[in-house]
Amino acid sequence: MPKGSKKAKKSGSNIFALFSQKQIQEFKEAFGIIDVDKDGIITQNDLKAAFAAIGRPVSDAEANNMVGEAPGPINFTQMVTLFAEKMAGGTDDDDVIVRSFEA
Repeated sequence: MPKGSKKAKKSGSNIFALFSQKQIQEFKEAFGIIDVDKDGIITQNDLKAAFAAIGRPVSDAEANNMVGEAPGPINFTQMVTLFAEKMAGGTDDDDVIVRSFEA
């Protein structure tokens, strides 16, 4: 196993296995767009800027609620984990987000 892959999958118990390579690539692109300040963590300010950029501004409370869904800082692995949890719950919020960035 290459050294780099161990770190990327550390907190997700191979969460990436639940998605196709195409989906993972789309998630990476979306993460890159949402992480406005490019620090590797999605914050409330990143979310507000990203949603404003697609013409759907969100309030501080909405952005805070989104960030609050994660148990800690939202790095790429955590974002994918949140998407997996949303999909398991039967919601399509993550699909809507991915489609909005493809538009």
